[in-house]
Amino acid sequence: MTAEMPRPNRSLRTSLRQAALTVPAILVLGWISGRIGNSGYANIWFARLDKPAIMPPGWAFGLAWSILYIMMGFALAFILTARESKGRGWAIVLFLTQLVLNLAWSPVFFALHRIMLAFGLIVAIFLWAGATTLVFWHIRRVAALLMLPYLVWLLFAGYLNWRIHELNPWGPALVTTTGNTQIIVQ
Repeated sequence: MTAEMPRPNRSLRTSLRQAALTVPAILVLGWISGRIGNSGYANIWFARLDKPAIMPPGWAFGLAWSILYIMMGFALAFILTARESKGRGWAIVLFLTQLVLNLAWSPVFFALHRIMLAFGLIVAIFLWAGATTLVFWHIRRVAALLMLPYLVWLLFAGYLNWRIHELNPWGPALVTTTGNTQIIVQ
């Protein structure tokens, strides 16, 4: 007679199989958002902005966001596989809402040059992600724990966004040309 495998191990395997879909999907969506926004130091407008002294190098953002998106993908997988859990549908709606807001940030900041709108987005993302994390906690604590580094990073990103606003009062109106000339539109 063969003993049946304990339920937690089966649940973990199911979550890991689900993560094989959610992790790449979130990574690809993050990459698309960055491409649409022309995000990073290669963006001429962004390169010309004054930045806070604690601004990380460009490679650090790609690494940090990749790790965070992977963790978010695993968190979502744990929730998606908690089929019998109360609040699961609400948790998924909260997660997807904060993800859409997150994906909007790069185009708003880097492509539209809307520094304060991007800051408002970070505040909204933080609030939605915080609510998501609280709901995740009641469904699967591991999913909530996987969201915590994201919340911390959002606080840091919000600080950087705010400081860029303070250091560049004309930043949103800065229009770059092909030369070294900068035109300020008032």
